[in-house]
Order: sequence, then structure tokens, then C-alpha cells
Amino acid sequence: MTRILKILWCVAFVGLAAPAANANCPFCSAAGQTLRQEMQTMDVVGIATLVSDGRKDIDGAAKFKIEVVLKGESLVKAGQEFQATYFGPGTSKKRFLMQGVDPRELVWSSPIALTEEGEKYISKLLKLPEDPVERLAFFQEYFEHPDTLLARDCYDEFALSPYEDVIKLKSRMKREKLISWVQDPSMAPDRKRLYYTMLGVCGVPEDTQWMEKLIKSSKAEDRTGLDSLLAAYLNLKGEAGLPLVVDSFLKNPDSQYVDIFAAVMALRFHSSEGKILKQASVAKAMSQLLDRPDLADLVIPDLARMEDWSQLDRLTQLFRDAKEDNAWIRMPIVNYTRACPLPEAKERLQEMEKIDPAAVKRSKTFFPIPVPSPQKKSDTSSGLRRHRNDLLADHSDSIQTRRTYRRSLRIASLTDTIPYEYEETRGASGMNQGVALAVVVLATVTLGSIMWTIVTSGASA
Repeated sequence: MTRILKILWCVAFVGLAAPAANANCPFCSAAGQTLRQEMQTMDVVGIATLVSDGRKDIDGAAKFKIEVVLKGESLVKAGQEFQATYFGPGTSKKRFLMQGVDPRELVWSSPIALTEEGEKYISKLLKLPEDPVERLAFFQEYFEHPDTLLARDCYDEFALSPYEDVIKLKSRMKREKLISWVQDPSMAPDRKRLYYTMLGVCGVPEDTQWMEKLIKSSKAEDRTGLDSLLAAYLNLKGEAGLPLVVDSFLKNPDSQYVDIFAAVMALRFHSSEGKILKQASVAKAMSQLLDRPDLADLVIPDLARMEDWSQLDRLTQLFRDAKEDNAWIRMPIVNYTRACPLPEAKERLQEMEKIDPAAVKRSKTFFPIPVPSPQKKSDTSSGLRRHRNDLLADHSDSIQTRRTYRRSLRIASLTDTIPYEYEETRGASGMNQGVALAVVVLATVTLGSIMWTIVTSGASA
């Protein structure tokens, strides 16, 4: 019972700490922890071989022998045998990565089969320098490695790295290889997004020519990773590249929703991470979607975040004109208006409340009164990234999820509809979520304790 209580208390603590998650590469999505990160949390890391016991196939407990100890020399020795869960041929001659936790009674993870190259890679991970840029320089050498374990792990390392660290790697990036990979039709979309992101850092102006051909192409394979392609293109082309993006996607009535969403994500990146485009230029480009009421809610949050209050009249008219089939747009407009510091915003809000009191009530119920951040141009990109990832239209949201959401009633309790959230309210909202989770967990602990007391009392009676 004591052990269960400890675990539940840990869960409660994690709930409180969760809102403080670090930001990472803007267009990448890691599958999980990297091997390096896993190894750092383990008490023992080693290379082991399977000890054959005559079984042809093993589907449970198996005996292994430590061949090399990489971490935890005081807990295990080379040649030591131990048991771990294993599913595979009983006569395997492969060497495995084995990791153990809890020095009192080691609990071993599932074995990971290693190639000869993989074993060399693993042995280097614990010796990597603390400098994150030096680590990235090491990992980029394993891009598209034949050993899929290594190729995936180095991708995850980049995906979990802050964009600022990726930028610092610029002089050591291999531009020609990156170009060949993004132009490969068979390249996986997640890899393309990373390589486009890197090309946006190390590319040259001439690269915009072949990028423009891909942007204008109607072939599906050329549009893979379009959001990161557009972001990279704008990084290299600057504000001169905005007309192509706006005309091809935001203004084009024939453009597909998935492409429009990609363009919005690229512009959102440049409004927070990028340092090439002026925010006023990005806001002007995004505001083109306000001419399309069925899509306007994609950018209203960003206009508020960038403090572009010049759209107040336009949005008020959109609120007036909204019909039953696009009434969802009223919620983000109300939030925008509540965040707007202009004197006339209060009058517009009163007008909106007369037209649709329910929309205004939902806004006030779901979202706190916004407190504008005192930081203006001095806002760091990492801080802005936290706003985007936590509270704005998250680029990790699937297109299908957003499409389903857009076609529903759009009860704006979803995080990607919040049009504003400055540092003060963002922190408060995140903490509130953590506290709520902690309260639920603590209630569960209390109920569990009561039930345990009842059961044990009954048993003793």
C-alpha cells in the first residue's frame, strides 16, 4: 500500500510539473525519448548476449550475460548473468543493449538487438559533450543510416532540440546532402520536414529557385512537408517570398485545406521562431484569410498574439455576418476583442453580446481575462514558441482532427482556438491544469486509502 501511495504522489508531482515542458524543433515530431536520454535515466547500461538454454524460440524469461558494462560498474560486472523478458529465437548470436533501473533489485528493460555499427554508436552516446551543438554535429552524421535504429535516434535528437541550437549548427550542416534528401520522392515526410528546416538555416538564395518549383507543383510528392518547405523558402527569400505564399494558398480559392493549413503554419513559425520577416508583414499576409469566413478562425489567434489590432472592425463585421453554418468563428472573434486594448473594443464587445450572448458567455467561461505581456520586441523566440505550442493552433494537430473540429459546433474549449495568451496568463493556465490533475490524483489516493482500510478491516474481522 505504501508503495502504491508513493507512486500516486509521484504522478501528482508530474501533473504539476508538466506545463513546464521544453520546446523543440518547430516542424519535427519525435517518437519518444532518445537512446541517450534513456541511458541517462538508467542505473545500468550494458551490452549483453543471450545464454542459450536449448529452446528454439523464447517468449518470456530468458537468461543473458553481460559482455560490456557502459554504465553502473559498481552494480554489475562483465560476465554476470541475469534474467530479462525476451521474445525471439533462442539461438540468437546477436548482441543486445540492456538497461537496468533500481540498484536494490535491478529491473531490466527489453533487449534491443544491435548491429556492429549500432554497438559502436551506443558506446559513444555516454561520452558525448555537454554542448548541445556538438552533440547535434555528431548525430547529423547518422542521417539516413542503413541501421534504422541509428537513423531514427539521430532524427529524434534533432526533433527534440530547440531551434536555436539547430541554427548554431549552420556552418557544419551538409547542404548538398540535405537537398538530395528533400528531393527524393521516397523520403519519409517527418525526415523531409527536418531537412527543410535545416535548409532554411544553411541554404543559399539560389535554393529558392527549385523550392519555388516544388511550391507551384501540383504533384502530391512535391508537397510533402509543405509547411517546412514554405518556412525554409521564406527564410531564404525573405519578405519578397510572401506574395507567392499568399497568392498560391491563402488567396487561391482552389487551394486544398491541407495546403492552406501548411501555409498558416509556415507563417506562424515566422511570427514566433523566425527572425527574417517583420511581424507586421506576417500579420498582413495572414489577414488575407479573413476574406474567407470559413477559414478565418485559423489566423485570428495569431493576429491577436502578434497584437495586430487593426483588424477589429473587420472581425466585428465577420461576427455580425456569421450564420449558423459558420457560427464557430464568433468565439475566436470574441476572444480577440477581449484582448484588444483599443478603447472601441469595449463597445464592440457589448454589441457582440447583444447579437450572440452565448458566444460571449462561453468566452468568459472558458478563458481568463487576458493580461497583455509587457514584453514587445524583446520577447524571445523560445517564449513565443511556448505560446504557440501550448495555446495556439498547434502544428502537431492532425489535419483530420482540425477538419473534424472545424465542421462541428466548435465549442472553443480546445486549446488551438485560443487567440491570445500572454506570459502571465499562460503560466497561470498551465499551473491551473497541473493543480487540477494533482487534485484528481490526490482524491484517488484518499479514496484508495479508505477502500484499503475497509478491505483490511473486513479481512481481519
